[in-house]
Amino acid sequence: MEVHHHPEVEKKGFKEYILEGLMIFLAVMMGFFAESLREHMVEKDRVFELARTFYAELKGDSETIQTVQTRRTKRDLSLTYLRRYFRDSSINNCSKEFSVNFLYGLEVFSPYVFEPKDGILNQLKNSGSLRYFKSMELQRLTGDLSGVIANIKTRNEYESNYLDSHLLPFLIKHNDMDFIDKLGARYNMYLFPTSQQYEKNKDYFPFHFNKSQEFDKTESINMLGSYQLICWGSSVKQYADYQKLNAQLLKELRKEYNLE
Repeated sequence: MEVHHHPEVEKKGFKEYILEGLMIFLAVMMGFFAESLREHMVEKDRVFELARTFYAELKGDSETIQTVQTRRTKRDLSLTYLRRYFRDSSINNCSKEFSVNFLYGLEVFSPYVFEPKDGILNQLKNSGSLRYFKSMELQRLTGDLSGVIANIKTRNEYESNYLDSHLLPFLIKHNDMDFIDKLGARYNMYLFPTSQQYEKNKDYFPFHFNKSQEFDKTESINMLGSYQLICWGSSVKQYADYQKLNAQLLKELRKEYNLE
């Protein structure tokens, strides 16, 4: 009967076990560090992309609100002109200067309204991505932006409601749509650039103040003055607050992420 001899298993020494265990531990740790580094790089890329997009959105709004504020100043001057005109001049023989200021003060609406973009801001808040911004100051300013934008939207609605309830009925009664049609036929543009073109060239189209016999001078002056105060308040408070915060955010983003 044949006898089978089992090979003798080589016994490992204590040091070999320690070395194998150390190698396994190092392999696991290296894998962990590699994964952590990968996640860190992904997060770094993501936060830079968010910061860059947020910066572009804010910068665009910064330029837009400056334009809107300049236009609102021009409207304010037109409203002042109209109040003085209604107080001292005849509405039966309206000059070109009157019609230009009537256009800027009462006919044009949307170019005077600033509607801040908040797409990236909402993404930062709703997705929890705001935590990627390590700067506490940047987090604070971004959080404040939501409140300032909400205040602007509320104020815009207030202006719009006053316009609908007071200015539009005034226009329905006294506006000269034949004058508006002539401008449109002449320049074929939206009303604001049309007004700009009409102001700077030598064209003249007579403006006929409709239903002049029903014109209430005191009521009209008060209506324009109230609208002027409402719009002025928005410009020096809500709009100005946004401009200040926008500038602070742009500065902080440039500092943190070397943006231009």
